[in-house]
Amino acid sequence: MDDRQVQRGQVIVVTGAAGGIGRALVDTFAANGDIVVAVDLPDSGVIELGHELGQPHLGLELDVSREDDVIAFGALLEKRFSRIGVLVNNAGIGPTMAATADTPVEDFQRVLAVNLVGPYSVAREIAKLMNPGAAIVNVASLAGLLGNPKRNGYAASKAALTSITKSLACGWASRGIRVTAVAPGYVRTPMLAELERSGKLDVSAIRRRVPMGRLARPDEIARAVRFLASAQASYITGSTLVVDGGCMSFNQPGGAHQAQDRTPGAELIRPVEDTDARTVVVMDGAKGIGAAIARRFAKNGDTVVIADGDGGEAVKLAGLLGRKHLPRRVNRTAESEVVSLFEELRERFGHIDVFVNGMNDTLVPDIEQSPEVLKHILDVNLTGAFTCVREAAISMRPGSVILNFGSSFSLSPLAPGHAYSAYNAGIDMLTRCTVAELAPFGIRTATVAPGHIRTCAAGGLAKVDGIDSASLRQRILLGRVGDPEEVAEAAYFLASFDASYINGSILHVDGGSISAREAAWGSEVGGEISTERMTRRRPATRRRLLSP
Repeated sequence: MDDRQVQRGQVIVVTGAAGGIGRALVDTFAANGDIVVAVDLPDSGVIELGHELGQPHLGLELDVSREDDVIAFGALLEKRFSRIGVLVNNAGIGPTMAATADTPVEDFQRVLAVNLVGPYSVAREIAKLMNPGAAIVNVASLAGLLGNPKRNGYAASKAALTSITKSLACGWASRGIRVTAVAPGYVRTPMLAELERSGKLDVSAIRRRVPMGRLARPDEIARAVRFLASAQASYITGSTLVVDGGCMSFNQPGGAHQAQDRTPGAELIRPVEDTDARTVVVMDGAKGIGAAIARRFAKNGDTVVIADGDGGEAVKLAGLLGRKHLPRRVNRTAESEVVSLFEELRERFGHIDVFVNGMNDTLVPDIEQSPEVLKHILDVNLTGAFTCVREAAISMRPGSVILNFGSSFSLSPLAPGHAYSAYNAGIDMLTRCTVAELAPFGIRTATVAPGHIRTCAAGGLAKVDGIDSASLRQRILLGRVGDPEEVAEAAYFLASFDASYINGSILHVDGGSISAREAAWGSEVGGEISTERMTRRRPATRRRLLSP
């Protein structure tokens, strides 16, 4: 029977599917009701995996470093399925852990062929089978973001993969295909276990350098990938999400976590999720993005405290959400008011579970900024944020989350707003600095960095910059301004159990704005690859190929 007649979910292609992160990806998507095409090397067990999954799932053998085989693989999928919804480029080979002086050029080239050229080739072929709304997620690595010895080819390949992620996001945005990446830290996989057995890695030393005190489980990476591939990430493209337990945020001699005499349980088995309703505090939660976040958590059944300088709007939103939600008027620049708020909440609830540190964006052209105006902006958005983080942290228990709100534009300063760029950069570093302090207590932090969002602040930005709406859309890969609800979905994910190994990271929800500037593809943003190049297919040389 033609599978095009029986599809029930999206078709998800996962390379490197037979073990470690790949197997977790297969299980995660299959459990979601999707049809999984699991791909791995010959004799990897991927055929048996396909049989284990049963119809309509498939297990196929493929060496992604062989271009002709990749082309034939694309042709097979085209015949079998009407379209592909998601590609997860997970296939890769690990570091040899050999010194650079001892690494043959052939070994270096082999790593590039599998970890970089292979994912590019697969993406090129699978993109031909994708419709608007499809997604590609590349599995990169923390090794591609931080320098380490004896990882030459591996680290170079993963750094290049994050760069290609941005380039493909630019190239395919106009076709409605989003391209993102995850950068895992140390994950408990067979690859890592082999390095440990051979004496090339001291895992106990690694745990001491991770603020959370453990390695990731493969399912924690898979759940981050699933989010990036989902409709809930519809305004995220070109971004790389670091999933490292806070490792990248720690920059001190010595350890970030105390030594442990046994393997942490959460490294071996996914803990039972607490499904009780949470207490969620949303600062600046009465309007715009903050209100969308409040609505998203309330929809989940959580109790939401809407804290805002505009008490009337907070009361109005709480009334719409339901009686159990609390409005509170709070001036975040007044330390006493912030302290009083959290004292009241501790007395009422005992603790809080999620704190969303919203912002009151103020954009004034630099030429108009007096020192007093600059200080006021910093007081509201940076000092006020710090006070809120301090008070929220002492109100939390293990499993709680602090989400700070910054901006994608902190990495690319806006001409008219040095205060805006400064406090956003400060917010990001505030998140990172609290990681090592709070992680040993079981508290995670992260930064949500929106781009141009359909709010009053976004409209103000366009006016200050002198940018009309049409010009603004041209600067965004996805060709549109984002909705507050799309930012709310990102915040909700980061506060969820599915983000349990994300700590200190930035999640850019910007429609690809930053990637467009970084890619520097000339004056055209999101230019589409030509139809001729997208459809041209060279005849494939069929080796021992694609066993169903």
